[in-house]
Amino acid sequence: MLDRHGLAFLHSVTLRPVAVAGAPVAREALVADVCHSLKTDAAEVEGGVGELIAKGLVTEDGSGAVRMTGPGRELYDRITAETGEVSARLYAGVPAADLAVAGRVLALVTERADAEPAAPAG
Repeated sequence: MLDRHGLAFLHSVTLRPVAVAGAPVAREALVADVCHSLKTDAAEVEGGVGELIAKGLVTEDGSGAVRMTGPGRELYDRITAETGEVSARLYAGVPAADLAVAGRVLALVTERADAEPAAPAG
């Protein structure tokens, strides 16, 4: 789904915190957040931020804060809507109790993953 919009997973993960912040996000904090989420290095995330800027989806102001552009907001909203439609189809008919159990398991696995250090480079 992201490919048809010219985005990679890294771009999507990086756009989300900027989109939901409602205000400019310090680039350093954004990079740290994405590094933590994806267990990747800052150079890769910095590259992704640079690509989003080059695509005109985000912009950086003079203070080093990153914010959405109009086209970035439109694309983010479109991708979010498309993802919601696919998710609705995937989860249709799954009993609420089963979804609750799956949610608890995924929350526990996510908590454990977040506690793991990033994999060493090499």
